[in-house]
Amino acid sequence: MAAQGAVSCVAEPVVSSDWKKGLPVLTTGNVTLREMRISDAPALLAMLTTDEVARFISPPPTTVAGFEPFIVWANAERQAGRYACFAVVPRGMDSAIGIFQVRQLEPGFASAEWGFAIGSAFWGTGVFKAGAQLVLGFAFAELGVHRLEARAAVRNGRGNGALRKVGAVCEGVLRRSFLRNGEYLDQHLWSILDSDWHTQRTPSVTIN
Repeated sequence: MAAQGAVSCVAEPVVSSDWKKGLPVLTTGNVTLREMRISDAPALLAMLTTDEVARFISPPPTTVAGFEPFIVWANAERQAGRYACFAVVPRGMDSAIGIFQVRQLEPGFASAEWGFAIGSAFWGTGVFKAGAQLVLGFAFAELGVHRLEARAAVRNGRGNGALRKVGAVCEGVLRRSFLRNGEYLDQHLWSILDSDWHTQRTPSVTIN
């Protein structure tokens, strides 16, 4: 990785990395975010294809062989500078239990969209909030995002609550904007601006 050593930060983390060549490893508290690996495919399949996780997200691959091309695609999109996808690894583990992803909505990442999926066994453990703070720091400090959007099905109470807890603002409802299992669902549109993030205190981050 281009970034070496440890960096402690509070209000405005400075991530020193050439992320297009390889995502930095971000660590805080009980979670590490790192580049996805082909070897993560079995763990991600087990974590993200359960009914409670998959019901409100775009359908994930249904086999290990299906996850592997997704990981290859994600790395290729990162190299092209359009997308970043982090594997979520709790402290004391090596296997990924979820992902955070950020994709540009316009060239240069001035506007971007983020999404996440965490294995249900790790809901309520603090892994999401810690990982989300790392991703927000990466998006605003490294990618230079001005406006970061997220969409969550109105019925997805847990997902909407999680976005609210990390400071996202609900701007409205996108009517019948998400097709899942043959049904169009309404979604909430959430946003976080760089000015919002700069006023929030972020946790200490170690970058390797």
